[in-house]
Amino acid sequence: MSNTSLPSAGDPLPGNCELIEVRVSELKQLFNAIDPSPFRERDLDPNAEEFIVDWAKEASPSATFGLAVYLDRPAGLPNEPVELREAIHEFFRHRAQLSRHRLRELFRRGRTSLVIGLCALGVSSAAGNVVGEFFSNHIAGVLSEGLLIGGWVAMWRPMEIFLYDWWPIRGEAMLADRLSVMPVRISYKQDGSADAWRWDWPVA
Repeated sequence: MSNTSLPSAGDPLPGNCELIEVRVSELKQLFNAIDPSPFRERDLDPNAEEFIVDWAKEASPSATFGLAVYLDRPAGLPNEPVELREAIHEFFRHRAQLSRHRLRELFRRGRTSLVIGLCALGVSSAAGNVVGEFFSNHIAGVLSEGLLIGGWVAMWRPMEIFLYDWWPIRGEAMLADRLSVMPVRISYKQDGSADAWRWDWPVA
């Protein structure tokens, strides 16, 4: 998709970066049309976000990113590459913050679940020892084993949280961090209406 003959503006794109390439007719296609926020705080369009994130997920965990936007109109305001970069960076910074908030909430629930699970395990273990005093060896063994299994079942949720659930959320936060600092460059179409920018983001 790259075309070095196109006029472009914005950040330099390092040659060793993982280049994410997007082609749009208008910059406002990148943003959520129903979001009433000021343009620099506006959410990305869900399809644009999914495209960028899915591309980034395919890259090496150590890769740095660059975003090349191929725009099917001539250049508009001189500051639109900067405005685009700041809007995209702000969006992914916010995504990273949300992921870390989810992670903190998950660990909080995990700690609560762990306390409940340990209490349930302790009670079931103690109850298993007590039943031996009131039932025959065979019945006591069955009841004791059932209570112990129930206690370990209560430990399932905290174990799931601390072993498996946290690391995908942490990965989302780290990926958003990397996307929140990537250079952004716009390549413009040479022909077309010179006034097209007046009906596009960030003016419109």
